[in-house]
Amino acid sequence: MNVLLGLLRRCRGLLLPVLLIGLWEFCSRQGAAQAYAFVPLATIGKGFVDLIDSGALLISTLASLQRTCLGLLIGVTAGLLIGASMALSRVVERVLGPLYHILRQVPILGLIPLIALWFGSGEGAKVLIVSLAAFYPMTLNTYEGFSHVEPRYREVGKIFAFTPWQQLTQVLLPSALPSLNNGVLHALAFAWVSSVGAELFLSTGAGLGNLMMNAEAGSRMEVVIIGVLCIGLLGYAMNQLFSRLSRHLLRWRDLR
Repeated sequence: MNVLLGLLRRCRGLLLPVLLIGLWEFCSRQGAAQAYAFVPLATIGKGFVDLIDSGALLISTLASLQRTCLGLLIGVTAGLLIGASMALSRVVERVLGPLYHILRQVPILGLIPLIALWFGSGEGAKVLIVSLAAFYPMTLNTYEGFSHVEPRYREVGKIFAFTPWQQLTQVLLPSALPSLNNGVLHALAFAWVSSVGAELFLSTGAGLGNLMMNAEAGSRMEVVIIGVLCIGLLGYAMNQLFSRLSRHLLRWRDLR
């Protein structure tokens, strides 16, 4: 009995998805119009097999992941440098701060027409969009992390006569790590969403967004559904992977 209860507790998170799948299948059987909007599960399964056999799903997924990772790397690196510079230098904050706070109010997808005009609709423009999406949250969290280091930690560095580099690496950076971790987590989410969004607007090359746009043009709604599921599942998997990694890297916080 205890084993059964334990199994039910573990599977309770699957209850709502199973109910939604059942409701979906029920709606798909209510006529031709409903079957177009709510594609039958059998059709989705067949479409998934076709995409796997043709290699289209793998190519599109890898292209989106590669674009996301490259943009994330650029955005996080730039955000770390700019955010730390603004936090540690009042001159840099006065020069770059107002411009940064103005630009981050503009939705990333709202910049796509301007970026497309300046840089075209190729891979460089898409990576730039992803980089900007990752840059804004990383910069903000880095700035907050370095700006709110407890004064007592700074005093310890002064007592031990740390050099500026030692103060940065042994006092400021460890104190800011939780905030930096949140910045990367937010940057990852924004980068993934913006990568797919850029593919939907700039429909050139491979990617899940392009796959969905082409499927919609060809009235293959099962492929659109598969694309949406892949986007959601991959985003969730990346979020969980980084969350577990960050908990491992920051496990020292529980020992204090």
